[in-house]
Amino acid sequence: MAELNADLARRAIVEHTRHLAESAVAAGPAAVVPTTPEWSIAELVKHVGQTQNWVAEIVERRITDPTQLPSELAEFPTDPGQWQAWLTESARRVANACSDEALVAPVFNASGDQRSGGRFWMSSMLNEAVVHGFDAAAAADRPTEVDPEVAAALIGNHFAMLTSPTWEIQRPKSAHAIRGTGQTLQWLATDATDGANAWLVERRPDGARWQPGVRQADVTVSGPAQALLLTLVRRLPLTDGRAHKINIDGDTDLAQHWLDNTAHASN
Repeated sequence: MAELNADLARRAIVEHTRHLAESAVAAGPAAVVPTTPEWSIAELVKHVGQTQNWVAEIVERRITDPTQLPSELAEFPTDPGQWQAWLTESARRVANACSDEALVAPVFNASGDQRSGGRFWMSSMLNEAVVHGFDAAAAADRPTEVDPEVAAALIGNHFAMLTSPTWEIQRPKSAHAIRGTGQTLQWLATDATDGANAWLVERRPDGARWQPGVRQADVTVSGPAQALLLTLVRRLPLTDGRAHKINIDGDTDLAQHWLDNTAHASN
């Protein structure tokens, strides 16, 4: 998996969290988040800020033993007037924690894959800021813009998570559902140029696998990286993709089945 430039990732965490805070304040604390309707805006803000502080502590302390993970969460300011400052601080804290040194230091990697713990947590926090930033923007009826290279890196992170040892352990129903007998799905970003822009998924009897690159597949889903990412994380509907410039060539049901069975726990 191509690694996103760390400086770009750190800046994007801060920037997308800033946009999230602005949207959250505009929407108001009681607003329902349409893309995650079980959450209010207040609950979304609380989740993002507490998660950023929790992860920052893991990386700052270079925790390698999962039994030593932080047990307390940061205090959430219920006053929306304090949200922007609180989220700004949490985003900067986690971005600074994911320093170049931290990216190569021993740190617990919750996915259990081959990435360093620092790389895993940086990608996870970028994903949180971008995806939940879209959630907050949807609640406030505001536009969202994600750099194509950032979106492409998060697509790679998404597939890494779905095929990781931890996914198999914690989400066995999903891991089982996305197995198959050789069916292939090609995802292609049409606007990402600096690094990977194509991902091939193969549904095998022993589990789903993915690799970068282009190959003939049973279904090919193509479009701007931002739209592909938001479709993969179930924020945009696959079958209403014309408005988002998503094109499907091949077995649409196969692509929809993949999406239906790959929700993250917080979706």
